[in-house]
Amino acid sequence: MENRIYADHAATTRLRQEVLAEMLPWLEGGFGNASSLYREGRAARKAVENARRGVAALLHADRNEIFFTSGGTEGDNMVLRGVMKHAGKRHLILSAMEHHAILHTAEALEREGCAVTRIQPDKSGHISPADVEAAIREDTALISIMTANNELGTIQPVREIAAIARAHGVLFHTDAVQAAGHIPLDMAAMGVDFLTLSAHKFGGPKGIGAIYIRRGAACAPFITGGAQEHGVRAGTENVAGIVGLSRALALSCEEMEAEAVRLTALRQRLTEQVLRIPHVRENGGEPRLPGIANFSFTAIEGEYIAMMLDNAGIAVSPGSACASGSEEPSHVLTAIGLDRAAAKGGLRISLGRENTEEEIDRIAAELAIAAEKLRHMSPTWSAMRRMGMAE
Repeated sequence: MENRIYADHAATTRLRQEVLAEMLPWLEGGFGNASSLYREGRAARKAVENARRGVAALLHADRNEIFFTSGGTEGDNMVLRGVMKHAGKRHLILSAMEHHAILHTAEALEREGCAVTRIQPDKSGHISPADVEAAIREDTALISIMTANNELGTIQPVREIAAIARAHGVLFHTDAVQAAGHIPLDMAAMGVDFLTLSAHKFGGPKGIGAIYIRRGAACAPFITGGAQEHGVRAGTENVAGIVGLSRALALSCEEMEAEAVRLTALRQRLTEQVLRIPHVRENGGEPRLPGIANFSFTAIEGEYIAMMLDNAGIAVSPGSACASGSEEPSHVLTAIGLDRAAAKGGLRISLGRENTEEEIDRIAAELAIAAEKLRHMSPTWSAMRRMGMAE
């Protein structure tokens, strides 16, 4: 098998073997429907409720505040659409660098008559609580600011923004898909009304997520049908996925402190080497997630660098996996002030459990080779050299 390096953990992570082992009994013999009253159904229900208690404990929440979904996108839709439908107010505040699950849902709500205010981040990729507070209106129903950005890894001042929202009587949601399993999440301390997460970002299976809904926070159901998830989210429960999510989150939280130290050191090692390549800048600033680094390469596009690294046996991404193939530059990089060319030159490298120092060194070396080759083929680079703007 080819000796590949996987460095796109912000897109998805490998299913952990411990998680798979926990899931297998519910994929094989334990096939009962958790809503059924007979023995097989009761066993499945017990597994779901045990998982719910486990997730609640890890998030410092009540088990009745945790509901299972198909992932982050559904959870984000549930909150935005559910709150705006139920609240009777028509104004929504979010950041300009949210995940597309938020941005595109907000655009759809605009077409349905809602007003949306998009807060711009600063150059380091952080949202100002003061800017959020200044945007609040009498008809503001919801504020949605992500916990950590999926391209830059920048961690947002969620606790401060949540306190502002509470003081103004506005509901607050945070998309914690990138943060869950990587930094501590304490619902009581954060003061949020809604939080969404997805298992495949921290070693769990794809197609399963969870949403925290603070007791007393109103949100109309997004998917209707049966009475599953206490009427909040209809549909037969994905028992194996739910069990896997709980186990993966538990493992990630157990290892979080040590892994954060290790990944931060790896990211710093990578950054030091990559910034030795001529005409490269780092995007985003502290505080940020331990494992995400983002760079812009002058006069070449991140997509082509990612393709060359793929040919060299290294998996990285020019940006969010959900925007792969788009002709447009990263909305996150343009939001922090990069022009179109610099944003097109963006590359995200996101590290995880399997990555080593030797892999970091190989990534940096292959990046230097790819940058040199691509610049020799770049008309923009040739023009810069004629004008004395490039070495």
